[in-house]
Amino acid sequence: MSGKIVRRIALVGLVAAVAFFGWQWWKARQAPPLPAAIVSGNGRIESIQVDITAKYPGRLVQLLAREGDLVKPGQVLARMDTLELEAQLARAKAQAAEAEESVATERSEILRLESNLKLAEQKYARGQVLLNRRTISREEWDQLRAERDASKAAVDSENARLRAATHSVEAALAEVDRFQVQIVDSTLKSPVHGRVLYRLAEEGEVLAAGGKALTLINLSDIYMEIFLPSRVAALVTIGADARIVLDAMPQYAGRARVSFVSPETQFTPKQVETPSERDKLMFRVKLQIPSELILPYIERVKTGVRGVGYVRLDDSVPWPAFLEKRFPKPAQPSKPAELSQPDVAPPPGDVSKPGETSQPGETPQTGPSK
Repeated sequence: MSGKIVRRIALVGLVAAVAFFGWQWWKARQAPPLPAAIVSGNGRIESIQVDITAKYPGRLVQLLAREGDLVKPGQVLARMDTLELEAQLARAKAQAAEAEESVATERSEILRLESNLKLAEQKYARGQVLLNRRTISREEWDQLRAERDASKAAVDSENARLRAATHSVEAALAEVDRFQVQIVDSTLKSPVHGRVLYRLAEEGEVLAAGGKALTLINLSDIYMEIFLPSRVAALVTIGADARIVLDAMPQYAGRARVSFVSPETQFTPKQVETPSERDKLMFRVKLQIPSELILPYIERVKTGVRGVGYVRLDDSVPWPAFLEKRFPKPAQPSKPAELSQPDVAPPPGDVSKPGETSQPGETPQTGPSK
């Protein structure tokens, strides 16, 4: 047998061996077949975006966040110019003080007029006795009665002015409160645990009411949306148990639950009549990851990461073993970085307590941001 034939046989054998082992490797990477009561669909990690906007028009004087920074609820992200508001607040406080002085003056005047009224009533009462004894004339008694009525009218009028002055004080204090609220609202804070996605303005820019300064990703509201055919989506219940497997970490499965099934179809016309056409309908299903499972990994969470979502249609059917593999617990508690510090994740450490075990589905997402 010539050497050329031997080389050909060896080459064929090598190709066959490579093909065999390649097939074995590919087969080993394929997920085991799913039970009939578990369905799956492709999706990606998503999150709600939150816009940080100016409530009132003004100049942006300080922007404390950079793209990629982690932020926590209540953390100051930006400040608007408040010089004009502070001047208006000082004026409102002065007007409130003036109104309060007017109230004090009116109350003093009421005390004086009530004293006069009391004296006039006493004179009128004595005059009534004297009139009955015919000691004074009818005209003198009429004069005493007129003085009493005038004093009473003066008290009533002064009480009305006091009520008006009191309302003026309330209005002035309301103006003070309004300007104080505007000053407080000029400090823009984060409402959620999140990451800065976009920095939409710079210091010195003038923003209109509702103008956007930053856009955040709400990292406490992480989910994956998958699409299921109509015959399967009809069997999905809200609250059903689910699992998420990321392409970047296929050896782990994250726990989730079905939080929403869209009533509207995707990818096909709205109205279809035949069963074959209905089989092509796809319904959007939202798999929500519990926030308590996200927060320990918050520094590693990213949106846009692709993966596969699994939904269990029957609670009595156990999950396959590959969907029960737990994510490793983070080494140390992850805390949102302070805005003044670069967005650098700390080195790993241990957050678990002695005797604790991690729950399935505590999902660290890795991959490109959305």
